[in-house]
Amino acid sequence: MKKVLLLLFSVVFLSSCGNDELIMPKSVGAFGKVLVVVKNNMWLGDVGNQIRGSFGEIQLGLPQPEKTLSVSQIGPNNFSSMMRNSRNILVLEISDKENFKVHKDRYARPQTVIYLTAKDEATLIERIKEKSKEMMSVYKKSDIDYLQSLFRKKRLDDSKYKTLQNLNISLTIPEEFRTVDDTGDFLWLRQHLRSGIAKGAGSNNILVYSRPLDEGKMITDSIVSMRNAIGKKYIPGSEEGMYMITEAAYTPFTVDTEIEGKKTYETRGKWEVKNDFMAGPFLNYAIVDKKNNRLLVIEGFTYAPSVNKRNFLMELEAIAKSVHIN
Repeated sequence: MKKVLLLLFSVVFLSSCGNDELIMPKSVGAFGKVLVVVKNNMWLGDVGNQIRGSFGEIQLGLPQPEKTLSVSQIGPNNFSSMMRNSRNILVLEISDKENFKVHKDRYARPQTVIYLTAKDEATLIERIKEKSKEMMSVYKKSDIDYLQSLFRKKRLDDSKYKTLQNLNISLTIPEEFRTVDDTGDFLWLRQHLRSGIAKGAGSNNILVYSRPLDEGKMITDSIVSMRNAIGKKYIPGSEEGMYMITEAAYTPFTVDTEIEGKKTYETRGKWEVKNDFMAGPFLNYAIVDKKNNRLLVIEGFTYAPSVNKRNFLMELEAIAKSVHIN
């Protein structure tokens, strides 16, 4: 009898947990944005200035200045149930106990809430300075994870691409992308933008290829020449002699990162079409795949004249970071 009761209790308990998950609301809000919950007078003073300055630093590699993260503010008294469904939230408070904590799915799903408390405003400002890079990294990863979850729901069958099969990799590619070229050594996919001023002419693009790994050569020194060689061979302009190159007047920024547990070089910069006026930003990941003695390259570039491009690059980043080396 005890075993039967225990089994019934377990079933009821597990069912209730499942129902809690089902009734948790979906989060709302665009990616690249953070709702800051803080008193109005603090937001209008030095605390707000520090947040706007830290989160509002300019994103590298974009043609026009765009903030890394956009922020909006609401007072604690107005932090209602509706506002609590925001996807990215930062709660700033004055408290006797200092605290920094990251909560996942606190009020909605998916959601990231960061709590930062300090004993006074001066200390809070110092804590914001100290933790700003970490907080931005947490929110960015949250956004990338969110985008990848959306893309998985409308994922193309990547087994149909010869290049991905030959490179023995997989990518989460949304169904909006169409094939421009798939040679077996080089893949070019394009998504035509359907809204805003860029509608019609604008596009997001994904490139995938590999190059032999030269251990004696500095990879960072060869990324630009590698891009230019690929552009000349595979990405022509509208007339003969026109092809995509790295913009000579803008020095790309390269940082070390990691994808699939492998050392990776992330390069952000601007592309242009030689002898033409087309241009835009690019994001290049060169993955050091020593096991296969190659440099695996996944690049995203955007052509979206007259509109902001930060979010387009973030979508391309989410696709690039979904790579799995089989």
